Amino acid sequence: MQRGALLDAARTLLSEGGTEALTFPALAERTGLARSSVYEYFRSRAAVVEELCAVDFPIWAAEVEAAMERAGTPEAKIEAYVRRQLALVGDRRHRAVVAISAGELDAGAREKIRAAHGGLIAMIVEVLAALGHDQPRLAAMLLQGVVDAAVRRIELGAAENPDEITEAAVGMVLRGVRG
Repeated sequence: MQRGALLDAARTLLSEGGTEALTFPALAERTGLARSSVYEYFRSRAAVVEELCAVDFPIWAAEVEAAMERAGTPEAKIEAYVRRQLALVGDRRHRAVVAISAGELDAGAREKIRAAHGGLIAMIVEVLAALGHDQPRLAAMLLQGVVDAAVRRIELGAAENPDEITEAAVGMVLRGVRG
């Protein structure tokens, strides 16, 4: 119960103030726990980050995968992959992951994020292989690069609204994957 409250507080702190806001005193204050109690659950900020990734990223990936499964054609699956990720930008879990990714993390936390991201990319590799790409993994990495750039653009509050960014990213990806 307390662990869940700490993770929820960490999500809020990260989405509101970035990695600098994620401190044990702030976690204690948000949850009403003593600071020493926070250390009973997590040994470091990196441990909080690792747990958030372990808990939140699979939920996010499952949402992307479900959107892809509802799509009929390979192109529709690719479109769903891009649209669902960009739709999740406003989600508090996503804002926390973006804040985490932007911060300085230890090697273990970075590896967990990289592995989780690899699972997301693996979803699209199969679709690109079905489209006949010679290098579906490379194409998937490049496709994800477009998604990541669109995410950053939306997160920055760019001059374009999120719908325009999404449409531009979908168009670019679909034209690119068709070769």
